[in-house]
Amino acid sequence: MRILFLHDNFPAQFGAFGVYLAQNGWEAWFGTQREGAALPGVRAFNYKPHRKVTEDIHPYAASFERAVLNGQAVARAGLELKRKGFSPDIVMAHSGWGPGLFVKDVWPDAKYVGYFEWYYCSDAPDVAYFSSSSQEVTDTQLRARARNGAILMDLAACDAALCPTAFQKEQFPACFEDKLTIMHDGVDTDYYAPDAHVRAALPDIGAGYGDEVITYVARGMEPYRGFPAFMKALEITLRERPEARAVIVGEDRVAYGSQLEKGDSYKKRALESCDMDWARVHFTGLLPRAQYRQVLLASSVHVYLTVPFVLSWSMLEAMSAGCAVVASDVAPVREIAEKDPHALRLTGLEPERIAKTIISLLESEERRRRHGAAARALIRRDYGAQAIYAEKQRFLEKLVTG
Repeated sequence: MRILFLHDNFPAQFGAFGVYLAQNGWEAWFGTQREGAALPGVRAFNYKPHRKVTEDIHPYAASFERAVLNGQAVARAGLELKRKGFSPDIVMAHSGWGPGLFVKDVWPDAKYVGYFEWYYCSDAPDVAYFSSSSQEVTDTQLRARARNGAILMDLAACDAALCPTAFQKEQFPACFEDKLTIMHDGVDTDYYAPDAHVRAALPDIGAGYGDEVITYVARGMEPYRGFPAFMKALEITLRERPEARAVIVGEDRVAYGSQLEKGDSYKKRALESCDMDWARVHFTGLLPRAQYRQVLLASSVHVYLTVPFVLSWSMLEAMSAGCAVVASDVAPVREIAEKDPHALRLTGLEPERIAKTIISLLESEERRRRHGAAARALIRRDYGAQAIYAEKQRFLEKLVTG
């Protein structure tokens, strides 16, 4: 069986699964915009849009043009491969960014599997979270709905559609209920496993197992992932716990939500407004996978905050690593927490409540261990990569054989 994965980033949601399939006799290919992409047993190639989005294009149409440019780049690279005899049985693409838009035109006989993370609309939970009670229709709401153009094209063209969680599937129109299959990406529970002998390999931190280490991980630093509330909660926590330290992994940028004016950032605002011992707060930036794992293994309490939006891998990886996790009491997190109430400590996004929950765990090592053990057991049972990969392989084989 020959499968082609398409994703602007690498390895993203598909890399580890591609390696798994290659180890099980499949021929795995990966098309990406990331230069130097390489994984054992996976053949990679690059595609690049030939130009940027039109400068004066209508803002509602910008995301669709970006997707079309990506799709065109993939089509051109795909046609070149096709001339050389390349023909996949299955193409799996991240939907919304456009790489799979023209897959069925290039390889009409291939089965196209779309990977769907989110459907944008004016009453989506994330939009509603930030909106006032006013019924006024905003430019942001209209732009959000327009972002679905490429997503809807993929839904119409694909032979199968995968969505990682039930909460995320619920955001899509009801008419796609039967087409979308819930199947998570899977967590490498062997790699993200507790190890009492591992310390954070960061020279300026020196924190390790047994210390009071509060960890926070996100791609960026923005309200969508609760960063401003976390920093205010940290101010309270460090005042109450003089031995505690915090390790914050992520970039000083907005990954999700509205951008700030140039020169402004939520980290800058926190540094100016929060009064705490900054020598006990360590900003690492993005980390290589191995160092990120070591931060999780050194964690006493891991904090995952989010509005109702796409669930981050980091929360599940922290749970797999045996962390005691404090997480937002919102629908995507409750979907996980309801499987074992002892696996997560839920909290609102008010800084005082976050701080109180963190402190209650820092006060009891026995409680932290109990929560961490329950969290790891849940992830191993329901989200372990090896079981999910095997299920996904069977799903794809059945799709091809009918």
